[in-house]
Amino acid sequence: MDVRRESEATPTKNRTGVQRKSELELVVTRTVSAPARLVFEAWTKAELFSRWWVPKSFGVTLLSCEMDVRVGGRYRLVFPHEGSTMEFFGTYLEVTPHSRLVWTSEEGDNGKTVTTVTFDETAGKTLVVLNDLYPSKEALDCGSTGAMPEALEQLDELLASLGSVTVTQ
Repeated sequence: MDVRRESEATPTKNRTGVQRKSELELVVTRTVSAPARLVFEAWTKAELFSRWWVPKSFGVTLLSCEMDVRVGGRYRLVFPHEGSTMEFFGTYLEVTPHSRLVWTSEEGDNGKTVTTVTFDETAGKTLVVLNDLYPSKEALDCGSTGAMPEALEQLDELLASLGSVTVTQ
């Protein structure tokens, strides 16, 4: 597994940390230059989420992004894949506005992965901590969290372009 400890960063950019805590747990951290309210919206509103989630280097775009962000609500992401489509989907287990999201990833044969993301604001910046708990070492080794440094950089860019604007659905 090729996981970078930190993304390459210039002095003006925020850094993303990636740490494998155990055979089942991976933690990604990044401080973004926006208030928690806006960061939370970027994680919970499909029109924002779809603009940053997929790393541009992958060369694919989301065909569909459905998000029912509430406890028991479901999400479904659809990508083009080898002449067909590939889906990622799961259920939201916890939704605490502006501070915490917990969801499952239910695709694949390796069992459910549980992802917890927290948003901790200090002085207008937000520390984002993403914790993936995999059902097995093999599932972690096959996971896509290695793409998170680039995705979180794109999140930071999106947030900078939004400023303090609130998006409503």
